[in-house]
Amino acid sequence: MSGSEQVTVERQGRTLRLERSYDAPAEQVFDAWTNPEVLRRWWFVEETQQTALAEVDLRVGGAYRLSMEDPDGARHTVQGAYREVRRPELLVYSWRWELDAGGLGHESEVTVRFIADGERTTVELVHAGLEDEASRDRHAIGWTACMGHLEGPALQGPLPSR
Repeated sequence: MSGSEQVTVERQGRTLRLERSYDAPAEQVFDAWTNPEVLRRWWFVEETQQTALAEVDLRVGGAYRLSMEDPDGARHTVQGAYREVRRPELLVYSWRWELDAGGLGHESEVTVRFIADGERTTVELVHAGLEDEASRDRHAIGWTACMGHLEGPALQGPLPSR
C-alpha cells in the first residue's frame, strides 16, 4: 500500500465520516475488518497498545467484541451487533463501549462501505449517533489511527483461513 495515503475526516453534529484508500482488493480489506486474527494486527489507537480481544460472529444479528489494552493492563472494550453484512461491500453494526463501572455506554451506529476500484479499495466509514461532539472528536482520533494501522501488516501477506 502507498504510504502517502491519508484519512479524510469530516465532522457534522454527532456524525463522523472518514475515508481512506488502500492498495488491496475489496475482499481483502473487508476480511481484514472482520477476521479476528487480522483485526488483532490493526485495531488499536496507540502504538503501545495491543488488541487483547477480537471476537466476531459475522452474520446479521451476530455480535462482535474488541478490546484495546494499554501497557498497564487497562482495557478499552467495544461491542455491538451486526445489522447488515454484504461481503465485500458493506458492514453496518451497533457500537457501545463497555464502562469501567460496568454496563454499557451510549449506543451509536457504524456503517463501513468498501468501494472497489480494481485492486484498490476505498473505505468509507460513517459513525453516526455519537453521544455529543466531544465523543465525535475522540472517535475521529481513534478511527484515524486504526485506519492508519490497517495500512501496514494487516493487509500484508495471506489472511488466515476462516
